[in-house]
Amino acid sequence: MQLSPSAHVDTFSRDHLPPADQWPELTFDLPELQYPDRLNCAVALLHDTIAEHGADRPCLLSPTETWSYAEVRRVAHQIAAVLVDDLGLIPGNRVLLRGPNTPWLAACWLGVVLAGGVAVTTMALLRPRELQVIGDIAQVDLALCDARFRADLDAAAIPGLRTISFGSDDPDDLSARAAGKDEAFAPVETAADDVAMLAFTSGTTGRPKATMHFHRDVLAMADTFSRHVLKPTPDDVFTGTPPLAFTYGLGVILIFSLRAGASTLLVERAAPDELADLIAAHRVTVLSTAPMAYRAMITAGKAAQLASLRRCVSAGETLPRSVWETFYEATGVKIIDGIGSTEMLHIFIASADDGIRPGSTGRAVPGYTAAVLGPDGEPVPDGELGSLAVKGPTGCRYLADERQRTYVRNGWNLTGDTYLRDADGYFWFQARSDDMIVSSGYNIAGPEVEAALMGHPDVTECGVVGSPDSDRGNVVAAYVVLRDGVAGDEVKAKELQDFVKAEIAPYKYPRLVEFVGELPRTNTGKLQRFRLRERAAEADAAQPAAHG
Repeated sequence: MQLSPSAHVDTFSRDHLPPADQWPELTFDLPELQYPDRLNCAVALLHDTIAEHGADRPCLLSPTETWSYAEVRRVAHQIAAVLVDDLGLIPGNRVLLRGPNTPWLAACWLGVVLAGGVAVTTMALLRPRELQVIGDIAQVDLALCDARFRADLDAAAIPGLRTISFGSDDPDDLSARAAGKDEAFAPVETAADDVAMLAFTSGTTGRPKATMHFHRDVLAMADTFSRHVLKPTPDDVFTGTPPLAFTYGLGVILIFSLRAGASTLLVERAAPDELADLIAAHRVTVLSTAPMAYRAMITAGKAAQLASLRRCVSAGETLPRSVWETFYEATGVKIIDGIGSTEMLHIFIASADDGIRPGSTGRAVPGYTAAVLGPDGEPVPDGELGSLAVKGPTGCRYLADERQRTYVRNGWNLTGDTYLRDADGYFWFQARSDDMIVSSGYNIAGPEVEAALMGHPDVTECGVVGSPDSDRGNVVAAYVVLRDGVAGDEVKAKELQDFVKAEIAPYKYPRLVEFVGELPRTNTGKLQRFRLRERAAEADAAQPAAHG
């Protein structure tokens, strides 16, 4: 591994890369992945796109305004000038970004990267304690924060942090400062392998991990999944619900659109029915959201508002086959399911159009190689369960974290998912490796039981985990959210159990069914199954006392 000379004066990021022998094997097998040694990804996304498609095209949209590519370039350059001239940023400094998805947040991300900074985008829902941890790990120097979300950042009291707000009438606001700057700011000529961003794992357990991604990585996620599977055009209008702080959101909401010369509608927050109305109003063609949002839009009777869509992407959580089929029947659009990770930056397995096999995640995205490995680290025969392993132009690099050794082994990125591959090269998700339930010697994948339950018309959401059992080791426990107006009682529980028995092998049915008002989720919408496991363990521990 030979890194290019860095443009970073503050060498914190490069100094905290994992040792060379802990890196995954990186592959650049496609012509479009041959990047120059000097590369600033924000220059490529703005300047190069404008050179090819023009400056007057719409770029960043909100429900109330439209920014052209020329305006985005101007504001991003002005923000970079504020960072350098007013705040003393030097290349390599980490800049924390905080706020919901808005054109200003997107422009801030671009401005930080143009200035040679390292973007650390955080979700607006994070609280002071969580922000403290991020500040400690990333050693952030500066912060650009939506004025509406500044209170918790100030309360975090991150040592030495200087914060500038945007979106207010304060004369010291970033927008006021930027308006006084010349847009002729000269972007920093970073190395292709300089760190451009730190992304924190949304995680479901433990201390979050900071993943380190280079300038070339940002372009690579667009030049693999977006280019070869999503296949956007300059006339596309993107939108979606994942936050820009989530690498899934950064790609599908911002990077893919800019790389294609398209436009993107940035939505702060929207319930599924509101999202459908926005799609209709702005003639959105490419949508990325969570599986339950797709189902909820159809359930709400909003199929007609989705007529402009030609591409839909689902990732971050398993896409149940029932949701895929319901959405396709209502709209004629085949949802592109995909698996990615914060460590890999974006999606590395997915298929589109006639290549989709409902229920399968798809095949390895061009540029990536995937395999299913056994305990010995060797590929298992097709049709057998094993650990999903991936190689490609991106890969896991944790910032000074011993867990690097767990994620990367023998050059492979091990995602922590149990999969099987069929003879045609399609990958079929079974469970997160720690979500496999072993009951009476049977391996039962929690997500498979969830998918069966989701086929019942009264089930809105569900989570399935193993609950300790003295006879079987574990039994399948289901936590179910029912649609409004449906009573959760013993009769309904028996109905759901019988329904599952008719859908999948009877031994997989949930022996325990508990009805809940909501499921525990991360800020990115991932189900926190570990919380459900804790709940099941607590219920089991309390059972003897309850039975007296």
